[in-house]
Amino acid sequence: MDWFHYAVGNLDLLISRTLEHISLVGVAVGIATLTGVPIGIAITKNERAAKIVLYVASIIVTVPSIALFGIMIPVLSLIGQGIGYLPAVIAVLLYSQLPIIRNTYTAINNVDPALREAARGIGMSQNQRLHKVEIPLAVPVIMAGVRTAVVLNIGVMAIAAYIGAGGLGTFISRGISQSDPRQLILGAVAVSLLAIIVDYGLLALQKRLTPKGMERAALAS
Repeated sequence: MDWFHYAVGNLDLLISRTLEHISLVGVAVGIATLTGVPIGIAITKNERAAKIVLYVASIIVTVPSIALFGIMIPVLSLIGQGIGYLPAVIAVLLYSQLPIIRNTYTAINNVDPALREAARGIGMSQNQRLHKVEIPLAVPVIMAGVRTAVVLNIGVMAIAAYIGAGGLGTFISRGISQSDPRQLILGAVAVSLLAIIVDYGLLALQKRLTPKGMERAALAS
């Protein structure tokens, strides 16, 4: 339990790195949500565009994170941001697009056509149907995509420590470079616990955002 004693002795640093990690992932996934949800909605109107967008997003996810960081270093170095905060946020933003876009696209497409017809029958415009019927019904599935993106990228952000982004990955990188198993284990445990806690927190938020009628239907089934 040397790593535990190390954590207690460096509690301030652990808290600081944890908040730094949450901030990095939060900003990246937040931007990804603001961009991915509108894209997911937009491509429901064009099947060909949907296939292209989802295919490109799928390719991005298959690129190893360390390789993606390596690609961005020379590109962002042109504006003096080759390492550190910006490439880490951009990488996580890109990795977050697939689950968010795919879940949004799937959720909107799977809205019961009878509900659309009912909304049309009472005189709702297309935009009104989208905002008052389709998006509220799609929120649980969209939130599931956001949860997936967050949990996935809490791990990815740990690797970003190698390009100076900070966060909990700093313990892992220093543990390896200094042959210090205490820091290595602390970093790994902290990242895992953070992913679990955030996932449960987002699950609670997902349940709160789920329309009451859908909750009752889920329980009945």
